[in-house]
Amino acid sequence: MGEPEPVDLIHLADADGDRCIVRVTGRYQPGILTGHDTLRADVLVSTSFLDARLELYLFQRDLTAWEHELEGLVPGGEAGIGGGRGLEFGIRLSEEQSVGVTINDPDRLSTFFWIQPQDDWIQDHRDRLDRLRQVWPSEVIQTAPMVYEWSPDRRN
Repeated sequence: MGEPEPVDLIHLADADGDRCIVRVTGRYQPGILTGHDTLRADVLVSTSFLDARLELYLFQRDLTAWEHELEGLVPGGEAGIGGGRGLEFGIRLSEEQSVGVTINDPDRLSTFFWIQPQDDWIQDHRDRLDRLRQVWPSEVIQTAPMVYEWSPDRRN
């Protein structure tokens, strides 16, 4: 049995053809305790001024934070993934229900653009998170006492 098919955790698109997708493609280090539950993802962006593919690594705590931020998202509110290490992805919901997307990869690019997603996009993204957790469940109970959590995005 091979790895499961990629899962789009985030898929924002609008009628103008602008889109931003965070596609989880697999585990970072399958079978290695400290990297097994770290997920590899591609951030795919296409707008009138940009086409980009960037890498993002997601920890289980990133998914939990995304879930909580998505649940509480109201106009003027923000949600994001990857804060503080490597690529950062963030959204801001406007009063008009447009979504401002910010992508900041310190070594590659920083950009901001607006997307007007479908009305049910928040529920759709809750469902996407549930699907991701079914396909790529957390499997490591405890790595070992005093194990340093290494990140491929860490810049030391």
